[in-house]
Amino acid sequence: MSLSMYDVSVPVFARALNTLSKLLEKGEAHAKAQGQAPAELLEARLAPDMYPLTRQVQAACDAAKFGAARPAGVAPPSNPDTETTFAELQARIETTLDFINGIDKAAYSDAATRPVTVKTGNGDLNFTGQNYLLNFAVPNFFFHVVTAYDILRHKGVEIGKRDYLTLS
Repeated sequence: MSLSMYDVSVPVFARALNTLSKLLEKGEAHAKAQGQAPAELLEARLAPDMYPLTRQVQAACDAAKFGAARPAGVAPPSNPDTETTFAELQARIETTLDFINGIDKAAYSDAATRPVTVKTGNGDLNFTGQNYLLNFAVPNFFFHVVTAYDILRHKGVEIGKRDYLTLS
C-alpha cells in the first residue's frame, strides 16, 4: 500500500489540529483554575521575538489550510487573524478542519508534481507539490503546533508528551 499526497496531508493536519484544540481546552481550564486572565496566557510567548500563543494557533491553522490546499490546487479561505479568545481560537481550528476535510481526495491525483509557488517578502519559493508538502508545509505546521504546546507547558499548564501524541 502506498501513501498518497492526501494521506500525508489532510489526516495529519486534522489529527494535530484536534490535539491543539484539546491543548487549548486544558490551557483555558488552567487559566480559570489559577484565577488568571485568559489574555495573560493567550499573549504568552517563549521569547520576545516569537509569536504569542494566539498567533501560534493562527499560524498552525494557516499552515494546515495552505498545506492541504496548495498541492490539491484548491484556493484556501482567507482569515483575518483577529482571534483574541480561547473560543475564537477554537472556532478558527474548527473552520480550518471543515475546510481541509472538505477537500476532495481526487484533487490530489497529480498533487505530487503540481507546481506550488509561495510568495514571501524575499521572493517566490517554487516547489513541486510533494517537495512543498514534505519539506515546507508539514515542518512549518508542526513548528507552530509544538510552539503552542511549549508556551502552554512553560506557563504551567499540566500537559505532557502523551497529551501531544495521543490520537484525537
